[in-house]
Amino acid sequence: MAEYFVFDIAESLLRKLASFVCEEASRVCEVYEDIKGIKDTLSIVKGVLLDAEHKKEQRHGLREWIRQIQTVCLDAEDVLDGLECQNLRKQVLKASDSTRMKVAHFFSSSNSLVFRFRMAHQIKHVRRRLDKIAADGNKFGLERIDVDNRLVQRREVTYSHVDASGVIGRESDREEIIKLLMQPHPHGDGCGDENPAPTIALAHQENIKNFDIEQLQIVLKLKLSGQKYFLVLDDIWNDNRAKWIELKDLIKVGAVGSKILVTTRSNSIASMMGTVPSYVLEGLSMENCYALFNKWAFKEGEEKAYSNLVEIGKEIVKKCRGVPLAVRTLGSSLFLVFDLERWEFVRDHEIWNIKQNKDDILPALKLSYDQMPSCLRHIFAFFSLYPKDYGFCSAEILILWESLGLLQSLGGNRKLENIARQYIDELHARSFLEDFEDFGHYYYFKVHDLVHDLALFVGKEEHLMVNSFTRYIPEQIRGCMELETLPKSLGMLISLRKLYITTKQSILPENEFASLRNLHTLSFEYCPNLKLLFRKEQLALLEVLIIQSCRSLEFLPLHVLPKLEVLIVSRCEMLNLNYGSPIHRLRMKFLHIEHCPKLHTLPQWIEGSVETLRTLLILNCHTLKMFPEWITTMSGLKRLHIVNCPKLLCLPGEMHSLTALDDLTIEGCPELCRKCEPKNGEFWSFIAHIKRVSIGETRKGKLLVRMLQQMRLRLRDQ
Repeated sequence: MAEYFVFDIAESLLRKLASFVCEEASRVCEVYEDIKGIKDTLSIVKGVLLDAEHKKEQRHGLREWIRQIQTVCLDAEDVLDGLECQNLRKQVLKASDSTRMKVAHFFSSSNSLVFRFRMAHQIKHVRRRLDKIAADGNKFGLERIDVDNRLVQRREVTYSHVDASGVIGRESDREEIIKLLMQPHPHGDGCGDENPAPTIALAHQENIKNFDIEQLQIVLKLKLSGQKYFLVLDDIWNDNRAKWIELKDLIKVGAVGSKILVTTRSNSIASMMGTVPSYVLEGLSMENCYALFNKWAFKEGEEKAYSNLVEIGKEIVKKCRGVPLAVRTLGSSLFLVFDLERWEFVRDHEIWNIKQNKDDILPALKLSYDQMPSCLRHIFAFFSLYPKDYGFCSAEILILWESLGLLQSLGGNRKLENIARQYIDELHARSFLEDFEDFGHYYYFKVHDLVHDLALFVGKEEHLMVNSFTRYIPEQIRGCMELETLPKSLGMLISLRKLYITTKQSILPENEFASLRNLHTLSFEYCPNLKLLFRKEQLALLEVLIIQSCRSLEFLPLHVLPKLEVLIVSRCEMLNLNYGSPIHRLRMKFLHIEHCPKLHTLPQWIEGSVETLRTLLILNCHTLKMFPEWITTMSGLKRLHIVNCPKLLCLPGEMHSLTALDDLTIEGCPELCRKCEPKNGEFWSFIAHIKRVSIGETRKGKLLVRMLQQMRLRLRDQ
């Protein structure tokens, strides 16, 4: 699998070798011919790397040859990065009036004469190494394979809600499971006590985020006491019987008739946890597999025009052994692909010949992975660095991909955020992602645990995930939470696009941030002493500002951020957001305000973004009492979430004016939730036109799920 990554590294290196900066620097350092030689040799080597993937098991020494290519390519990238850095350093010095800086540069290793000599030596060394490796590769008889980096035609984006009518072949299973659930318990009825405890009504919504395991258990017990519940524990892998008995004892306070449904892929766990005979979910029938495959490989009715592909599809489906995820994933990979050779390639691939267990899905998923463009294969492998069932945020994964240089333009799109979204949409279209939630600028998703197994398989030679059981952690390990001060001359980093800061400073250095002319994202997290941000300096291109857990911060200078599109403010106890008049230069699209205890109404400066704001999220603002009337003039607002704002009692009367609003959530606001109850609530007529409305009666269920999730994670880590 490392060969695909070497291919990407080689492509990235070739792009750098062809850049104007590299060509200019190579002439200055008098190594133009060496750079050209590296480029020519690498182009030849890159062409045979994919053939090396298919032959590495049969040809002795081929894997080591590929590893040598990777090493020399990474070393060459370091050298070229040095050239680019020197070019940027010259730009900064030319623009600076600091004599001290220029003198310091003259006596440093960055001095032009010293630098040119060192660079020339390193580049010639790289060329000699690459020439030798290329010559050694001739003995393997590798052939050139052209790469298709085109992306598949995407389907329309879907939501995480599952339409039961779209589930194929499980009708009888559904009926049998319902019958099983309706049977009386062999030792009574359900998990409830004979004399259920009285229901306890809690006066407020608990903030369970920082509860320890004992506190979580107490709250859960109170929530379930005397209640009739149906609890689903999905995809259980823990075979510790003591833990199961502990959980069962904890939740048996429910009313008579309570039921627990457990799903697992382990027969021993099913036997341990079940009090009635297990229901074994068999693989889909071939007929249902064909129907599922056609649904994902063709548009509706389109298969009738491609009878030859349908026949090949049936042969592919037989090899999926009735596993729905395998069928769906392979079908997605062939969507709108009508090339007979591609279908035959999937059918006849040698991976089907490896020994498989009855329900082994890895060969089918690996085959779908092999058909992805090289750029997608590389980024997909990085999912292996995260635990199973991890909830991904687009901002988090974008930082990783961008910092590693994995985002390359497709179809002329140059903005990295858009390229990352294109990659994510591609993986979603190929059925590699699930639970996809789109919040506009940010989106969340998960990777199915079987797909995560594939990521571990393809990334095992290149990536390492460390946890509490890892015995050796490399010195270079993605944290610093105790930084005393920011480094001097921060403003020299003129190519910096994303900067995440944690510092113990109370005041930031002046005029440094204004020099960061390419800065796109700026985040201050866990800066307990920080009182003031940048003051008069303009951050002309900053689009994303994140302020989190800066408990001493008092003021946000939004007037110096004319391009700001995304603002996230969380846990800033001293911050006063209610100041000033509308800032008309604001063009925000995404605003997230959380746990700001001084917030009584929405700040008036937001009104400056009434035409541009698309998403407004207000969470855990316990002092928020009202929304201003001007909120109803937000013509483009599509998403409004209000969570845990118990003093918020009403909505503006002109809510029907928000014609673009199609997603409204109100939870943890008891009085407001009561007034917004469907059909009966006095505010229901204000919001009845909105397509998706979630009101607080679902809060209890979501709270219960979150408690169980946290308990599960903490038990796993113990």
